Amino acid sequence: MEPDEQREVYATIDLALRVGEVLLSSGAGTADATATILGVTAAGGLRGCEVDITFTSMAVSYQAAPDVAPETHIRLVRYRSQDFSRLTDVDRLVRRFARGDVTREEASRELARLTSAGPPYPRWTAVLAWGVMAGGATLLLGGGWLITLVAVLTAIVIDLNNRWFNRQRLPAFYQQVAGAFVATAVALVLYAVHAPVKPSLVVAAGIIMLLAGIALTGAVQDAITGYYVTAAARSLEAMLLTGGIIAGVSLGLGLGLRFGLKVGIEPQTIQLANLPIMVISGAVMAVAFAYASYAPLRALLPVAVMGALASLIFTLMTRASFGPAWSTAAAAFVVGLCGYSSGRRTGVPPLVVVVAGSIPLLPGLTIYKGLYELTAGGQLIGIVSLTTAVAIGVALASGLILGEYVAQPIRREARRLEDRLAGPRLVGPRRPVRRRTTRTRRRRRAA
Repeated sequence: MEPDEQREVYATIDLALRVGEVLLSSGAGTADATATILGVTAAGGLRGCEVDITFTSMAVSYQAAPDVAPETHIRLVRYRSQDFSRLTDVDRLVRRFARGDVTREEASRELARLTSAGPPYPRWTAVLAWGVMAGGATLLLGGGWLITLVAVLTAIVIDLNNRWFNRQRLPAFYQQVAGAFVATAVALVLYAVHAPVKPSLVVAAGIIMLLAGIALTGAVQDAITGYYVTAAARSLEAMLLTGGIIAGVSLGLGLGLRFGLKVGIEPQTIQLANLPIMVISGAVMAVAFAYASYAPLRALLPVAVMGALASLIFTLMTRASFGPAWSTAAAAFVVGLCGYSSGRRTGVPPLVVVVAGSIPLLPGLTIYKGLYELTAGGQLIGIVSLTTAVAIGVALASGLILGEYVAQPIRREARRLEDRLAGPRLVGPRRPVRRRTTRTRRRRRAA
Protein backbone atom coordinates (compact mmCIF):
# COMPACT_ATOMS: atom_id res chain seq x y z
CA MET A 1 0.00 0.00 0.00
CA GLU A 2 1.45 3.36 -1.04
CA PRO A 3 1.92 6.15 1.55
CA ASP A 4 -0.81 8.40 0.10
CA GLU A 5 -3.33 5.60 0.01
CA GLN A 6 -2.33 4.47 3.51
CA ARG A 7 -2.97 7.97 4.84
CA GLU A 8 -6.41 8.01 3.23
CA VAL A 9 -7.22 4.62 4.73
CA TYR A 10 -6.16 5.83 8.16
CA ALA A 11 -8.17 9.06 7.87
CA THR A 12 -11.32 7.21 6.74
CA ILE A 13 -11.16 4.66 9.55
CA ASP A 14 -10.45 7.42 12.06
CA LEU A 15 -13.54 9.31 10.89
CA ALA A 16 -15.67 6.17 11.17
CA LEU A 17 -14.42 5.41 14.69
CA ARG A 18 -15.08 8.95 15.91
CA VAL A 19 -18.60 8.77 14.51
CA GLY A 20 -19.13 5.43 16.25
CA GLU A 21 -17.89 6.90 19.53
CA VAL A 22 -20.56 9.62 19.43
CA LEU A 23 -23.28 7.05 18.71
CA LEU A 24 -22.25 4.66 21.49
CA SER A 25 -21.81 7.43 24.06
CA SER A 26 -25.32 8.69 23.26
CA GLY A 27 -26.97 5.32 23.94
CA ALA A 28 -27.30 4.00 20.39
CA GLY A 29 -27.40 0.25 19.93
CA THR A 30 -24.37 -1.71 18.78
CA ALA A 31 -26.11 -2.73 15.54
CA ASP A 32 -26.72 0.94 14.69
CA ALA A 33 -23.13 1.92 15.53
CA THR A 34 -21.69 -1.01 13.54
CA ALA A 35 -23.84 -0.31 10.48
CA THR A 36 -23.01 3.40 10.58
CA ILE A 37 -19.27 2.71 10.83
CA LEU A 38 -19.52 0.36 7.85
CA GLY A 39 -21.46 3.02 5.97
CA VAL A 40 -18.75 5.63 6.61
CA THR A 41 -15.93 3.31 5.56
CA ALA A 42 -17.82 2.26 2.42
CA ALA A 43 -18.44 5.89 1.52
CA GLY A 44 -14.73 6.51 2.01
CA GLY A 45 -13.78 3.82 -0.49
CA LEU A 46 -12.89 0.98 1.90
CA ARG A 47 -14.53 -2.31 1.01
CA GLY A 48 -14.88 -5.32 3.29
CA CYS A 49 -14.11 -3.70 6.66
CA GLU A 50 -14.72 -5.66 9.83
CA VAL A 51 -16.07 -3.96 12.96
CA ASP A 52 -15.89 -5.22 16.54
CA ILE A 53 -17.49 -3.33 19.44
CA THR A 54 -17.16 -4.27 23.11
CA PHE A 55 -19.09 -1.41 24.74
CA THR A 56 -15.97 0.47 25.94
CA SER A 57 -13.89 0.03 22.79
CA MET A 58 -14.29 -0.19 19.01
CA ALA A 59 -12.05 -1.83 16.45
CA VAL A 60 -12.11 -1.54 12.65
CA SER A 61 -10.00 -3.84 10.49
CA TYR A 62 -9.32 -3.33 6.78
CA GLN A 63 -7.42 -5.59 4.38
CA ALA A 64 -6.51 -3.92 1.08
CA ALA A 65 -5.62 -7.17 -0.71
CA PRO A 66 -5.63 -10.89 0.09
CA ASP A 67 -1.82 -11.00 0.27
CA VAL A 68 -1.54 -7.88 2.48
CA ALA A 69 -1.71 -7.89 6.26
CA PRO A 70 -4.90 -6.27 7.59
CA GLU A 71 -4.74 -2.86 9.22
CA THR A 72 -6.62 -2.58 12.53
CA HIS A 73 -7.51 0.59 14.43
CA ILE A 74 -8.93 0.76 17.96
CA ARG A 75 -10.69 3.61 19.74
CA LEU A 76 -11.92 3.73 23.33
CA VAL A 77 -15.28 5.17 24.36
CA ARG A 78 -14.17 7.39 27.22
CA TYR A 79 -17.38 9.24 28.01
CA ARG A 80 -21.14 8.72 28.21
CA SER A 81 -23.44 11.68 27.69
CA GLN A 82 -27.08 12.13 26.83
CA ASP A 83 -26.61 14.84 24.19
CA PHE A 84 -29.30 14.46 21.55
CA SER A 85 -28.19 17.62 19.74
CA ARG A 86 -24.73 16.21 19.04
CA LEU A 87 -26.24 12.86 18.05
CA THR A 88 -28.57 14.57 15.57
CA ASP A 89 -25.82 16.69 14.04
CA VAL A 90 -23.48 13.71 13.62
CA ASP A 91 -26.29 11.62 12.12
CA ARG A 92 -26.96 14.36 9.56
CA LEU A 93 -23.23 14.64 8.82
CA VAL A 94 -23.00 10.90 8.14
CA ARG A 95 -25.91 11.10 5.70
CA ARG A 96 -24.31 14.01 3.86
CA PHE A 97 -21.01 12.15 3.63
CA ALA A 98 -22.76 9.02 2.39
CA ARG A 99 -24.50 11.03 -0.36
CA GLY A 100 -21.23 12.64 -1.40
CA ASP A 101 -22.26 16.18 -0.38
CA VAL A 102 -19.07 16.65 1.67
CA THR A 103 -15.57 15.26 1.28
CA ARG A 104 -13.84 13.20 3.91
CA GLU A 105 -11.64 16.14 4.94
CA GLU A 106 -14.68 18.39 5.32
CA ALA A 107 -16.55 15.70 7.27
CA SER A 108 -13.60 15.21 9.61
CA ARG A 109 -13.33 18.94 10.33
CA GLU A 110 -17.08 19.23 10.85
CA LEU A 111 -17.09 16.26 13.23
CA ALA A 112 -14.27 17.79 15.28
CA ARG A 113 -16.25 21.02 15.54
CA LEU A 114 -19.41 19.20 16.62
CA THR A 115 -17.73 17.09 19.29
CA SER A 116 -15.87 20.05 20.78
CA ALA A 117 -18.83 22.46 20.78
CA GLY A 118 -20.69 23.24 23.98
CA PRO A 119 -24.37 22.57 24.65
CA PRO A 120 -26.84 24.39 22.38
CA TYR A 121 -28.87 25.73 25.31
CA PRO A 122 -27.79 27.44 28.56
CA ARG A 123 -27.02 24.92 31.28
CA TRP A 124 -29.41 26.55 33.74
CA THR A 125 -32.31 25.89 31.38
CA ALA A 126 -31.37 22.20 31.28
CA VAL A 127 -31.32 22.11 35.09
CA LEU A 128 -34.75 23.72 35.16
CA ALA A 129 -35.98 21.18 32.61
CA TRP A 130 -35.06 18.31 34.93
CA GLY A 131 -37.16 19.98 37.60
CA VAL A 132 -40.08 20.36 35.21
CA MET A 133 -39.81 16.67 34.32
CA ALA A 134 -40.01 15.68 37.98
CA GLY A 135 -42.99 17.99 38.44
CA GLY A 136 -44.73 16.38 35.49
CA ALA A 137 -44.09 12.96 37.03
CA THR A 138 -45.71 14.09 40.26
CA LEU A 139 -48.81 15.31 38.42
CA LEU A 140 -48.90 12.08 36.44
CA LEU A 141 -48.98 10.09 39.70
CA GLY A 142 -51.89 12.14 41.07
CA GLY A 143 -50.11 14.81 43.10
CA GLY A 144 -51.32 18.33 43.75
CA TRP A 145 -49.65 21.61 42.91
CA LEU A 146 -47.86 21.93 46.27
CA ILE A 147 -46.13 18.55 46.08
CA THR A 148 -45.38 19.25 42.42
CA LEU A 149 -43.52 22.42 43.38
CA VAL A 150 -41.57 20.49 46.02
CA ALA A 151 -40.68 17.82 43.46
CA VAL A 152 -39.45 20.49 41.02
CA LEU A 153 -37.16 22.05 43.63
CA THR A 154 -35.92 18.65 44.79
CA ALA A 155 -35.07 17.58 41.24
CA ILE A 156 -33.14 20.81 40.68
CA VAL A 157 -31.11 20.19 43.83
CA ILE A 158 -30.43 16.60 42.76
CA ASP A 159 -29.25 17.66 39.30
CA LEU A 160 -27.01 20.41 40.67
CA ASN A 161 -25.48 17.95 43.14
CA ASN A 162 -24.90 15.36 40.42
CA ARG A 163 -23.26 17.96 38.18
CA TRP A 164 -20.91 18.92 41.01
CA PHE A 165 -20.16 15.26 41.73
CA ASN A 166 -19.48 14.73 38.04
CA ARG A 167 -16.95 17.56 38.02
CA GLN A 168 -15.27 15.86 40.98
CA ARG A 169 -15.15 12.66 38.87
CA LEU A 170 -17.31 10.73 41.33
CA PRO A 171 -18.56 7.50 39.68
CA ALA A 172 -22.17 7.48 38.46
CA PHE A 173 -23.16 4.83 41.02
CA TYR A 174 -22.50 7.16 43.94
CA GLN A 175 -24.28 9.98 42.15
CA GLN A 176 -27.37 7.77 41.94
CA VAL A 177 -27.09 6.94 45.65
CA ALA A 178 -26.81 10.61 46.59
CA GLY A 179 -29.69 11.68 44.35
CA ALA A 180 -32.05 9.00 45.64
CA PHE A 181 -31.13 9.82 49.24
CA VAL A 182 -31.87 13.52 48.72
CA ALA A 183 -35.34 12.73 47.35
CA THR A 184 -36.07 10.38 50.27
CA ALA A 185 -34.78 12.90 52.81
CA VAL A 186 -37.12 15.58 51.45
CA ALA A 187 -40.05 13.14 51.74
CA LEU A 188 -39.09 12.38 55.37
CA VAL A 189 -39.02 16.08 56.20
CA LEU A 190 -42.46 16.58 54.67
CA TYR A 191 -43.78 13.65 56.68
CA ALA A 192 -42.20 14.96 59.89
CA VAL A 193 -43.81 18.41 59.59
CA HIS A 194 -47.18 16.84 58.67
CA ALA A 195 -47.37 18.63 55.34
CA PRO A 196 -50.74 18.19 53.59
CA VAL A 197 -49.17 16.33 50.66
CA LYS A 198 -48.16 12.82 49.62
CA PRO A 199 -44.42 12.67 50.41
CA SER A 200 -43.96 9.39 48.57
CA LEU A 201 -44.55 11.15 45.26
CA VAL A 202 -41.37 13.17 45.74
CA VAL A 203 -39.38 9.95 46.01
CA ALA A 204 -41.14 8.44 42.99
CA ALA A 205 -40.46 11.56 40.91
CA GLY A 206 -36.80 11.49 41.95
CA ILE A 207 -36.52 7.82 40.98
CA ILE A 208 -38.03 8.53 37.56
CA MET A 209 -35.58 11.38 37.07
CA LEU A 210 -32.61 9.14 37.91
CA LEU A 211 -33.94 6.23 35.83
CA ALA A 212 -34.25 8.49 32.78
CA GLY A 213 -30.47 8.56 32.35
CA ILE A 214 -30.13 4.76 32.17
CA ALA A 215 -29.85 3.40 28.61
CA LEU A 216 -32.03 0.32 29.05
CA THR A 217 -33.33 0.46 25.47
CA GLY A 218 -29.83 0.02 24.07
CA ALA A 219 -29.24 -3.05 26.25
CA VAL A 220 -32.43 -4.76 25.07
CA GLN A 221 -31.75 -3.80 21.45
CA ASP A 222 -28.29 -5.36 21.63
CA ALA A 223 -29.71 -8.55 23.14
CA ILE A 224 -32.41 -8.83 20.49
CA THR A 225 -30.02 -8.17 17.60
CA GLY A 226 -27.47 -10.74 18.82
CA TYR A 227 -24.77 -8.54 20.37
CA TYR A 228 -24.73 -10.40 23.65
CA VAL A 229 -21.40 -9.08 24.93
CA THR A 230 -22.43 -5.45 24.71
CA ALA A 231 -25.95 -6.37 25.88
CA ALA A 232 -24.48 -7.94 29.02
CA ALA A 233 -22.28 -4.89 29.62
CA ARG A 234 -25.14 -2.44 29.15
CA SER A 235 -27.42 -4.55 31.35
CA LEU A 236 -24.81 -4.67 34.09
CA GLU A 237 -24.40 -0.91 33.90
CA ALA A 238 -28.18 -0.44 34.11
CA MET A 239 -28.38 -2.82 37.07
CA LEU A 240 -25.54 -1.03 38.84
CA LEU A 241 -27.09 2.42 38.38
CA THR A 242 -30.50 1.14 39.42
CA GLY A 243 -28.83 -0.47 42.43
CA GLY A 244 -27.51 2.97 43.36
CA ILE A 245 -31.07 4.31 43.36
CA ILE A 246 -32.20 1.39 45.51
CA ALA A 247 -29.33 1.94 47.95
CA GLY A 248 -30.09 5.65 48.32
CA VAL A 249 -33.81 5.16 48.87
CA SER A 250 -33.23 2.24 51.27
CA LEU A 251 -30.77 4.31 53.30
CA GLY A 252 -33.26 7.13 53.62
CA LEU A 253 -36.16 4.85 54.51
CA GLY A 254 -34.03 2.99 57.08
CA LEU A 255 -33.06 6.22 58.80
CA GLY A 256 -36.67 7.35 58.73
CA LEU A 257 -37.89 4.17 60.43
CA ARG A 258 -35.32 4.62 63.20
CA PHE A 259 -36.84 8.01 63.93
CA GLY A 260 -40.41 6.75 63.61
CA LEU A 261 -41.04 8.29 60.18
CA LYS A 262 -42.88 5.86 57.92
CA VAL A 263 -43.38 7.41 54.52
CA GLY A 264 -45.76 4.81 53.10
CA ILE A 265 -47.54 4.53 49.80
CA GLU A 266 -50.98 6.03 49.51
CA PRO A 267 -53.47 4.04 47.41
CA GLN A 268 -53.23 5.11 43.78
CA THR A 269 -56.35 4.92 41.64
CA ILE A 270 -56.42 5.75 37.96
CA GLN A 271 -59.62 7.59 37.12
CA LEU A 272 -60.74 8.58 33.66
CA ALA A 273 -61.76 11.95 35.09
CA ASN A 274 -58.03 12.70 35.56
CA LEU A 275 -57.17 11.52 32.06
CA PRO A 276 -56.54 15.02 30.57
CA ILE A 277 -54.14 15.88 33.39
CA MET A 278 -52.27 12.59 32.97
CA VAL A 279 -51.97 13.03 29.22
CA ILE A 280 -50.68 16.58 29.59
CA SER A 281 -48.29 15.48 32.33
CA GLY A 282 -46.88 12.77 30.08
CA ALA A 283 -46.27 15.31 27.32
CA VAL A 284 -44.59 17.70 29.76
CA MET A 285 -42.31 14.94 31.07
CA ALA A 286 -41.25 13.87 27.59
CA VAL A 287 -40.57 17.43 26.39
CA ALA A 288 -38.68 18.35 29.57
CA PHE A 289 -36.45 15.29 29.30
CA ALA A 290 -35.78 15.94 25.62
CA TYR A 291 -34.84 19.56 26.33
CA ALA A 292 -32.66 18.57 29.30
CA SER A 293 -30.87 16.15 26.94
CA TYR A 294 -30.34 19.00 24.43
CA ALA A 295 -32.64 17.66 21.74
CA PRO A 296 -33.21 20.01 18.78
CA LEU A 297 -36.19 22.30 19.22
CA ARG A 298 -37.91 20.88 16.13
CA ALA A 299 -38.06 17.50 17.90
CA LEU A 300 -40.05 18.77 20.89
CA LEU A 301 -43.45 18.65 19.17
CA PRO A 302 -43.28 14.96 18.12
CA VAL A 303 -41.78 14.15 21.52
CA ALA A 304 -44.75 15.80 23.23
CA VAL A 305 -47.17 13.83 21.07
CA MET A 306 -45.38 10.56 21.89
CA GLY A 307 -45.37 11.32 25.61
CA ALA A 308 -49.07 12.15 25.61
CA LEU A 309 -49.86 9.06 23.56
CA ALA A 310 -47.87 6.84 25.93
CA SER A 311 -49.71 8.19 28.97
CA LEU A 312 -53.08 7.85 27.26
CA ILE A 313 -52.60 4.21 26.24
CA PHE A 314 -51.08 3.21 29.56
CA THR A 315 -53.90 4.83 31.52
CA LEU A 316 -56.68 3.27 29.44
CA MET A 317 -55.16 -0.21 29.52
CA THR A 318 -54.44 -0.06 33.25
CA ARG A 319 -57.99 1.05 33.86
CA ALA A 320 -59.10 -1.96 31.81
CA SER A 321 -57.15 -4.26 34.20
CA PHE A 322 -54.45 -5.35 31.77
CA GLY A 323 -51.74 -5.04 34.41
CA PRO A 324 -48.78 -2.64 34.54
CA ALA A 325 -46.36 -4.73 32.44
CA TRP A 326 -48.71 -5.34 29.51
CA SER A 327 -50.00 -1.78 29.66
CA THR A 328 -46.43 -0.50 29.50
CA ALA A 329 -45.57 -2.85 26.64
CA ALA A 330 -48.57 -1.73 24.59
CA ALA A 331 -47.86 1.95 25.16
CA ALA A 332 -44.16 1.46 24.34
CA PHE A 333 -45.05 -0.43 21.16
CA VAL A 334 -47.16 2.48 19.92
CA VAL A 335 -44.38 4.95 20.80
CA GLY A 336 -41.85 2.87 18.88
CA LEU A 337 -44.24 2.46 15.96
CA CYS A 338 -45.11 6.14 15.64
CA GLY A 339 -41.82 7.56 16.86
CA TYR A 340 -39.86 6.14 13.93
CA SER A 341 -41.77 8.03 11.24
CA SER A 342 -42.09 11.14 13.42
CA GLY A 343 -38.35 11.29 13.94
CA ARG A 344 -37.52 10.81 10.27
CA ARG A 345 -40.01 13.46 9.17
CA THR A 346 -38.66 15.92 11.72
CA GLY A 347 -35.07 15.31 10.69
CA VAL A 348 -33.85 13.77 13.95
CA PRO A 349 -32.83 10.19 14.72
CA PRO A 350 -35.83 8.10 15.85
CA LEU A 351 -33.84 7.28 19.00
CA VAL A 352 -34.42 10.84 20.22
CA VAL A 353 -38.20 10.71 19.83
CA VAL A 354 -38.59 7.14 21.05
CA VAL A 355 -36.48 7.45 24.22
CA ALA A 356 -37.95 10.80 25.23
CA GLY A 357 -41.53 9.74 24.46
CA SER A 358 -41.23 6.68 26.71
CA ILE A 359 -40.18 8.61 29.84
CA PRO A 360 -43.73 8.69 31.34
CA LEU A 361 -43.68 4.86 31.42
CA LEU A 362 -40.73 4.51 33.81
CA PRO A 363 -41.68 2.54 36.97
CA GLY A 364 -40.64 5.05 39.65
CA LEU A 365 -43.55 4.50 42.02
CA THR A 366 -43.36 0.70 41.71
CA ILE A 367 -39.68 0.70 42.68
CA TYR A 368 -40.36 2.90 45.69
CA LYS A 369 -43.27 0.71 46.73
CA GLY A 370 -41.10 -2.40 46.67
CA LEU A 371 -38.30 -0.73 48.64
CA TYR A 372 -40.69 0.53 51.29
CA GLU A 373 -42.25 -2.89 51.67
CA LEU A 374 -38.83 -4.49 52.04
CA THR A 375 -37.75 -1.91 54.62
CA ALA A 376 -41.01 -2.15 56.57
CA GLY A 377 -40.71 -5.93 56.92
CA GLY A 378 -42.85 -7.25 54.07
CA GLN A 379 -40.03 -9.04 52.26
CA LEU A 380 -42.22 -11.23 50.06
CA ILE A 381 -44.49 -8.41 48.98
CA GLY A 382 -41.51 -6.15 48.40
CA ILE A 383 -39.80 -8.72 46.21
CA VAL A 384 -42.98 -9.07 44.17
CA SER A 385 -43.15 -5.30 43.68
CA LEU A 386 -39.51 -5.04 42.63
CA THR A 387 -39.99 -7.96 40.25
CA THR A 388 -42.94 -6.11 38.77
CA ALA A 389 -40.71 -3.05 38.30
CA VAL A 390 -38.15 -5.18 36.44
CA ALA A 391 -40.92 -6.61 34.26
CA ILE A 392 -42.12 -3.09 33.48
CA GLY A 393 -38.60 -2.03 32.48
CA VAL A 394 -38.15 -5.01 30.17
CA ALA A 395 -41.63 -4.52 28.72
CA LEU A 396 -40.85 -0.86 28.08
CA ALA A 397 -37.63 -1.51 26.19
CA SER A 398 -38.86 -4.55 24.26
CA GLY A 399 -42.09 -2.77 23.30
CA LEU A 400 -40.11 0.13 21.85
CA ILE A 401 -37.89 -2.19 19.82
CA LEU A 402 -40.87 -4.20 18.56
CA GLY A 403 -42.54 -1.00 17.42
CA GLU A 404 -39.39 -0.11 15.47
CA TYR A 405 -39.34 -3.57 13.89
CA VAL A 406 -42.86 -3.08 12.60
CA ALA A 407 -42.38 0.55 11.56
CA GLN A 408 -39.10 0.28 9.72
CA PRO A 409 -39.28 -1.27 6.24
CA ILE A 410 -36.90 -4.16 5.56
CA ARG A 411 -35.16 -3.46 2.28
CA ARG A 412 -32.55 -5.31 0.33
CA GLU A 413 -30.37 -2.21 0.15
CA ALA A 414 -30.46 -1.75 3.91
CA ARG A 415 -29.45 -5.37 4.46
CA ARG A 416 -26.46 -4.89 2.14
CA LEU A 417 -25.42 -1.73 3.95
CA GLU A 418 -25.70 -3.37 7.36
CA ASP A 419 -23.74 -6.44 6.21
CA ARG A 420 -26.71 -8.68 7.01
CA LEU A 421 -27.23 -7.16 10.45
CA ALA A 422 -30.67 -7.89 11.88
CA GLY A 423 -32.73 -5.36 13.75
CA PRO A 424 -34.30 -1.91 13.47
CA ARG A 425 -32.18 1.15 12.76
CA LEU A 426 -32.59 4.00 15.26
CA VAL A 427 -29.53 5.96 14.08
CA GLY A 428 -27.56 6.13 10.83
CA PRO A 429 -28.21 5.96 7.08
CA ARG A 430 -30.68 3.43 5.70
CA ARG A 431 -29.74 3.52 2.03
CA PRO A 432 -26.63 2.05 0.42
CA VAL A 433 -23.68 4.33 -0.19
CA ARG A 434 -21.48 4.57 -3.23
CA ARG A 435 -17.94 3.54 -2.58
CA ARG A 436 -15.45 6.25 -3.33
CA THR A 437 -12.09 5.37 -4.81
CA THR A 438 -8.90 6.72 -3.34
CA ARG A 439 -6.67 9.06 -5.31
CA THR A 440 -4.11 6.30 -5.92
CA ARG A 441 -6.74 4.02 -7.43
CA ARG A 442 -8.05 6.81 -9.63
CA ARG A 443 -4.53 7.44 -10.96
CA ARG A 444 -4.11 3.73 -11.68
CA ARG A 445 -7.37 3.63 -13.61
CA ALA A 446 -6.43 6.74 -15.58
CA ALA A 447 -3.09 5.16 -16.52
